[in-house]
Amino acid sequence: MTDITKEAPSPPRSFLSQDAIQLFYRLLAVLLICAVLAVLNDSFLSLGNILNVLRQASLTFFIASGLTLVVLTAGLDLSVGANVALSACVAGTVIHTTGSPVLGILTGLACGGIVGLLNGIMVTALRIPSFIATYGMLWVLNGLTYWYMAGETLHGFPAGFRQIGSGYLFGLPIPVYLLLVFLGIGTLFAQRTIWGQEIYAIGANPVAARLSGIPVTRRLLLVYAVSGTMAGLASIIFLSRLNSAEADIGESLTLPAIAAVLIGGTSLFGGVGTVFGTFIGALILTLVLNGMNLLSVSANWQPLVTGIIVILAVWLDMKTRRRAQ
Repeated sequence: MTDITKEAPSPPRSFLSQDAIQLFYRLLAVLLICAVLAVLNDSFLSLGNILNVLRQASLTFFIASGLTLVVLTAGLDLSVGANVALSACVAGTVIHTTGSPVLGILTGLACGGIVGLLNGIMVTALRIPSFIATYGMLWVLNGLTYWYMAGETLHGFPAGFRQIGSGYLFGLPIPVYLLLVFLGIGTLFAQRTIWGQEIYAIGANPVAARLSGIPVTRRLLLVYAVSGTMAGLASIIFLSRLNSAEADIGESLTLPAIAAVLIGGTSLFGGVGTVFGTFIGALILTLVLNGMNLLSVSANWQPLVTGIIVILAVWLDMKTRRRAQ
């Protein structure tokens, strides 16, 4: 008599990864928000408004894309907005002094990168938690910027330089082209390079990453330097767009950047998330803010709505990931 043993049925496997499903839901949210706003306001689907949404989303994305790498390592950079302000003021001064936009751009990028590197040194060498280190850096940068500007405002930059933030090419704002370039570079770096995979590994388990031979300290220095450099790039775009620089230019930029990262699905606990998801997060946030402006919602309510969206996004993400595990 043959002894027949039955294996326990294995759970059904989805042909889509959890990240792909999360991204699908976010794209669905974008379509839903667009449909609702199109019904509520006739101006929403106008070409001018769509281009304005893309331009605003690109400005948030530049700051949030570098921040995404930091959050992937389970860190946080609260100084990005203050970094944008200092870099813009320094770059603006160089352009005014030398008359060279190229030198000003390079100075702004270098300033942002150095600030990011200092954040990385505090996190790795001094072992200060990233939240505290970058929060302290925020105040240091604010103090330096207000002292440096001494209440003055820089304005009146060369017309060619202003094209970076305000110009169009084949009907699209130039910042949108820059967004596509850096979206491609960021996605390829994070998901197709060894360094990118090591960043995910550090965020998932830093001890295991170190034991497996990953140079954790050097990778952390890299991600904070990249985050700072992207803040420097955003400072150039803002400087060109606004045609002015003043000490408080970055005060309202940090929280939207963090919100874009979290809405885009990057986990605060590290190891999960994508740069493309951050782009979708920046788009969702910009659409909501644009919709409130079109519907004449008071500016006093906008931070409250933004905060609720962030809390809901994080809660839903944690709930779905727990269910998947």
